[in-house]
Amino acid sequence: MRIKFTKMQGLGNDFVVIDAVRQSVALTREQAAFLADRHFGVGCDQILIVERPTQAGVDFGYRIFNADGGEVEQCGNGARCFVRFALDQHLTDKREIRVETKSGIITPRLENNGEVTVDMDVPIFEAVRIPFISDSDALVQSLNVAGNDIAITAVSMGNPHAVQVVVDVDSAPVETQGPLIEHHPRFPARVNAGFMQIVDAHHIRLRVFERGAGETLACGTGACAAVAAGIARGLLESPVRVQTRGGELSIAWRGVGSPVFMTGPAVSVFESEIELPA
Repeated sequence: MRIKFTKMQGLGNDFVVIDAVRQSVALTREQAAFLADRHFGVGCDQILIVERPTQAGVDFGYRIFNADGGEVEQCGNGARCFVRFALDQHLTDKREIRVETKSGIITPRLENNGEVTVDMDVPIFEAVRIPFISDSDALVQSLNVAGNDIAITAVSMGNPHAVQVVVDVDSAPVETQGPLIEHHPRFPARVNAGFMQIVDAHHIRLRVFERGAGETLACGTGACAAVAAGIARGLLESPVRVQTRGGELSIAWRGVGSPVFMTGPAVSVFESEIELPA
């Protein structure tokens, strides 16, 4: 199967974006992993599939596959690239679109300065809905990782996150602790592990070990989860500048019951075609 694709990136978090509106695409897990492979395929953190919607009042459907080929619920940096792609490819002339994902409806909007703002919906702190195995919904919980207890906040932004506060993200044990948290038995759907350094009430530094992708240069839902956790715990105040290894995002949240808004760049890198293995 030969398909057309666009390579895109948001703060170095890179994507293969596929138009499944004007071409027939049905990826297997193995084909998605092949596309993401940086040696034999195109190379990316996630594959984004743009589809026709399945319900009224929505512009597009949105499917996301991680680098390991597994399908996931949400991707914040990908959502910004989504609206940029839809406009660049003339799939729509709307600057704000409604997009259905596995976790609900999101509304990315192209701003006049070229950046994209996304309504990422309301963060979820209830353990059973994250999902996180716990006997309480406390904002700070102890998680035993390789014999050491660490303090985390479990939160879902349509996908699960475990956010911990660290003194310095540069020396944080992302490579060693990240995969252990990702596969921790208390997170039955696995989890994204966030390492947050608080610079001041409106500024954090962040690294995220993403479920199914490893550490990425930036994670949009991870930034939203970290800010929501920080504000809920009284450590941060909205808006918050989130500094990642790939660049900066602006995250705004008014508090419990309100949606999180994320603003940042979305860039097209190149377009091409590739033959997928059967």
